[in-house]
Amino acid sequence: MRSAVRCRQWWNGRWTSRSDPDAAGTVTDARSGPRAARARRDAGVVTAEAAVAVPALVFLALGLVWALMAAAAQIQCVDAARAGARAAARGESAADVRGAALAAAPRRADVAVARDGDLVRVRVRAAAPGPGSLSLDLGGEAVALAEETVR
Repeated sequence: MRSAVRCRQWWNGRWTSRSDPDAAGTVTDARSGPRAARARRDAGVVTAEAAVAVPALVFLALGLVWALMAAAAQIQCVDAARAGARAAARGESAADVRGAALAAAPRRADVAVARDGDLVRVRVRAAAPGPGSLSLDLGGEAVALAEETVR
């Protein structure tokens, strides 16, 4: 217990407690002296640091949310290309292939279907959500073997 009291007294800037009388019998304030003057000078520093740190943390959080949304849109493009390639491999019509791909694609996606011999290629392109220069071009591509060529 004694060490806790001494630690508190040292933290306050003096080795005397607030209620200890000095040699003249008056009660001294533990917050007077050079440490107290420095504490009064530094009183607004925390407010200034918070004014800089809080907006920086908000921008960091917004950047993380944007990155997560872009990653989700990229995964949707890949899934949409796979769905379109499966539909095309089964021999469905071009409209059905496009509809299957668009059902899994992000909004405003572009779907392209091409046939190269026995292979069917589906490409899905979309823009990542974001303001102006933060918009990315995302895409996915899938290739499947057409079932009618398998013997």
